[in-house]
This record gives sequence, C-alpha cells and structure tokens, in this order.
Amino acid sequence: MRILNKTNGIWMILIVLSFGLLQGAILLGLIDAFYEITLVTILINMILAIGLNVIIGFSGQFSLGHAGFMAIGAYATGILTKQFPNYGGMAAGIVVGGIIAGIVALIVGIPTLRLKGDYLAIATLGVAEIIRIIILNMGDLTNGAAGLSGIPYLSTWYIGFFLAVVVLIFAANYKYSSVGRATISVREDEIAAESLGIHTTRYKTIAFVMGAVTAAIAGSIHATYFSVISPDQFNFMKSIDILIIVVFGGIGSLTGSVIAATVLGVLNVFLQPFGSFRMILYAIALISIMIFKPSGLMGTKELNISSFIRKKDKSENKKREEKVR
Repeated sequence: MRILNKTNGIWMILIVLSFGLLQGAILLGLIDAFYEITLVTILINMILAIGLNVIIGFSGQFSLGHAGFMAIGAYATGILTKQFPNYGGMAAGIVVGGIIAGIVALIVGIPTLRLKGDYLAIATLGVAEIIRIIILNMGDLTNGAAGLSGIPYLSTWYIGFFLAVVVLIFAANYKYSSVGRATISVREDEIAAESLGIHTTRYKTIAFVMGAVTAAIAGSIHATYFSVISPDQFNFMKSIDILIIVVFGGIGSLTGSVIAATVLGVLNVFLQPFGSFRMILYAIALISIMIFKPSGLMGTKELNISSFIRKKDKSENKKREEKVR
C-alpha cells in the first residue's frame, strides 16, 4: 500500500487541522488550564478505549483488567522519571511500562483467553486486582497505599495528542491487516475460524497484548501529567469507566471510541456545576444512549474516507462517460 495517497493525505490534513484548532483555542484563551486538564484526560481515555476496543471489539474477549495494565505503565514511568527527571526518563518509562505490561498480558493471556464470556471477565478482573495488590505491597519502590508523588511534570497535551494519534493509526492498520481480519473472524465465529486453520488463541493473545501495551502508554501519560499516582486510582471502577466509553462509542468501532471519549469528557465538564447530582445526569445520558442506540454511537462503523473517495471517483467517471456518449 502506498504511504502517500489521497486517503492518507486527507487524514493527515484532518490531524493537522485538529491540532491547529486546539492550539489556536489555547492561544486565544478559549481553553484555559482547567479545560486543558480535561483535554489531556480525554486523550488518555481515548488511548485506553482504543486499546480495550482492540480486545473486546476485534477479538470479542470481554476484559475487565485494563486498569491493571494502566497501573503498570503509570508506576514504571513514575519510578523512572523520579530517578531521571527528563524526557529520556519518560521515554524509557513508556518503553519499560509497555514491555512489562505486554509480558504480563502474554503470561496471563495464554491460559485465561481459553475461557469465554463471564469466566474471562472474572479472570481479567482478578489479574487487575493482583497487579494492584502487588503494587500496594512493593514497599518503598511504589510507596504502598500512599502512592508516588512529586513525579516530574513532563507530559503535555502535545505529547498526549501525538501518542493518541500514533495508537489510533496503529490500531486502524491492525484492524485492516491480515492479522486483524483473522482476529475479527475469531470474534464473529470462533468455531468456523478454527475450522479454517486459524489459531484462535494466538490471535486473541495478540489482541490482548496490544490492548495491555496501549493501556500502559495511557498510564505513562497520566503519571507524568498529574504528577501523583496511587493504587486506588486503578481499581475496578477505572476498568468499568473505560468499558463504558467503548460501549458508548460502539464495540468494534475505533471512530466510536474517539467520539465517545470526547463526548463523555465534555459532558462531564458541563455537568460539573451540578455537584454530586451530575453523576445521576451522567447515568441518565448513558442509559438514554443504550435505550435509543443500543449498538453505541457508531455501532461497528468507521469514518471511512477511502470509500467516500471511491464513490466520488465512480460518480465522476460516470459523468465523463455520459459526456463522451
């Protein structure tokens, strides 16, 4: 596939345009310090939702362990950046966190991904809790229940935006690759996929490892932007929050994950003046979507520019043929 083509060019323009609009809003004061925190939170949630969608939406595995892998990335980066308070330390933290999360996901995934449905959800939830308890009991290295504070402020919304784009591009290319299509076939019908010679456990494990690594990247951004992390930030409810974003946007839709993370992040800000009552309004909004659009905002659909271009080219060719006649 050519890297420089019309479709990729349009996507690059959209990415640059989005970045320019955000930067312009910050320079004009439309996005102040508070809204910038919201922006970074949205970008972190975007990365988390894309990673979880790879597991749930592509391979069809119901996982509740995403918060545990996020914790691995956050603590790996937090520990390393406290020792090396520069961007080199942060880069090392992202790499180390991703590797550890990937290894843990591989060790856990090979036996547990043979399970299905509720059994798999309980197993992955248990893994996340084990990771949290281990972090809680690692003494001075992780500082126990108090967590780590004084982590250097290294992440910015620029870094969050860049990593979110990289993760999105990687996940999109994975989805439309031969490996991704094999993984989706496992989701659609595992028995039929096995009958065609597809090693279902292998493809489910690949998706699980990918999701774990992206969660670790999100954890790294979280640690170096907010400067304080503790084990209770990565509990069961954090995994549920990420799952809500995936379901809200549409299971299997990367576009849906991006839109849902943005919509829910903005909605959360607008509901801030309502205090504790905002959680009720937040729940009502989610329930309404589930009632009127049970497949999520996008279902399994994607924003597909290439198909739009093909349709446009076909209509133009048709017009030319009619003129020739």
